[in-house]
Formats: sequence, C-alpha cells, structure tokens
Amino acid sequence: MSLTHLLLLFVVLAALQPAIQRALLAAKRRRALEKLSRQREATVITLIHRQETISLLGLPLMRHIDLDDAESVLQAIRETPAGRPIEIILHTPGGLVLAASQIATALADHDGPVTAVVPHYAMSGGTMIALAADEIVLDRHAALGPIDPQLGPYPAASILTALERPGPHSDETIILGDIAWKALQQVEAFAARLLERRMSPVRARDAAHLLASGTWTHDHPLMSPDLDALGLSIRIGVPEGERALMRLYPQPRGRQSAVEYFPGRPTTPGLPPGRERPRPRRPVRSPSSEK
Repeated sequence: MSLTHLLLLFVVLAALQPAIQRALLAAKRRRALEKLSRQREATVITLIHRQETISLLGLPLMRHIDLDDAESVLQAIRETPAGRPIEIILHTPGGLVLAASQIATALADHDGPVTAVVPHYAMSGGTMIALAADEIVLDRHAALGPIDPQLGPYPAASILTALERPGPHSDETIILGDIAWKALQQVEAFAARLLERRMSPVRARDAAHLLASGTWTHDHPLMSPDLDALGLSIRIGVPEGERALMRLYPQPRGRQSAVEYFPGRPTTPGLPPGRERPRPRRPVRSPSSEK
C-alpha cells in the first residue's frame, strides 16, 4: 500500500471517528436506559441538554427544549400504558413555553405515577415540566428556577415595570407591554392548574404567582428549602442509576475542563484530614524508672 493510500485511509478514519464515537455512546445510553427502566419498572425518559459542539468546526451549540423534544417525549408518554409509572430525568436550561407546556400537560394527564428526577438543574421550562410530576427527586444541591416568560432578551415582568415609570413610551414598548402582560397571565394560570392537583387552590395560586411573576431573576436557583416552602412534593437523593446514566452525557471534548479533583482515601471517622490512622501512644514511664 502506497503512502498516498495510507494518507487517504487516515483521513477517512479521522472523518468517521466522531460518528463512530457518537454511535457507540448512543448504544451505551440505550443499554443503560433499558437497565434503569427494568429496575424502576417504569418508562424512563431523558430530557438532557448539554452544550454540544458542531463536528469539525468545534463551535459551541446550546441546546434547549424545542418542539422536536416535545414530539419525542409526547410519543414516549403516549406509548406508555395506563398504570405504568413514568420517570423523566431533567437536565435543561429551559426552552420554548409551547414545548414545555405540551410535555407538562401530557405528564399531568398520564394515568399513573410520574416522577421528575433533577440531578443538577432544570430551569424555566424544565421547572414547568417538573411541576407536572407527582414527586420531584432532587440532588441535595440541585436547583429548579422561576418560570416567568421572556420576550426575546427581556423578562416580561421587567417590561411591565418599565411601562409603569412616568414619561412617554414608544409604540414598540407599549406593544411589548401588552404581550408581556398576556404571557405572564398565561404562564401563571398554567402553573396554578398543575399545582392545584397536589395542593389547595389558594396555595397553588400563591406558589404559581411567585414562580411566574418575576419575583426573582430568571436564573435564580430555587433549591430544596425554597421548593419545600412553596409546598412542592420533593425528595432529596438522586439514586446511583440515574447518576450513572447522566455520566453518559458528557460535556463536549475539545476544551479543557475547569474542574479537577482527587477524592483521596476515606478518612477514619472522627479524625481530621491527614490523620487517617491514630498515632500510637507513647509508653508512659513510671517515676521509679527515672534516674
């Protein structure tokens, strides 16, 4: 085989390597998902959005909840027989209100228990989906977030605040204010309907108002104490099976990780770091042995 043929073969293999790696990783995910589904005796659905890279170009591509996700999740829910539990694993920054609302409605209408598992975070539309579950399983430091709608780069609540200030406003601002008011009312009413299945109507409306009215910034994390205060049904502790599945969704290669750690040896309980073993006691000399 000539050098030209070897070079051509190398180029072809290098071009196919990303596709082969993706296929192998997808096969691992399918096996892990099947195993977890058997263990839980439930339909396990993943909605996991990592930052991905475009092949060859290496450009970052942010993923979010879109209509394609909604179509796939709705199909999985539709194919789940009545009475069979559903577990949905959420790891997402959010996305389209339409897509998240469709998924949440389908989960709420499912005839069977629904569990939302949040290993790290499920913000915005991910939180809306979690509200449809009978129980939310969180890692101790995992977070949900506010569900106030965003109009382009601007929070709907902030647009209404700007309109309340005295002085003239442009036609565009007035039109945005009308859309913002409608969006806030729609999202709050939808969240209240989801929450009323698990709590009193008054408490559901109060919780929905806090989540949807722009009380916090859109990226504000709501952790277990906040969620418990809202009256949500939460449980702390993501099982190892779900953690193992999450490890099959790694961050894209091509950039140096900012986090490195070494767990080290487990220390003996009650001893400070560096004192894994108790120091031997020195022999005590009796006064009679001293000269």
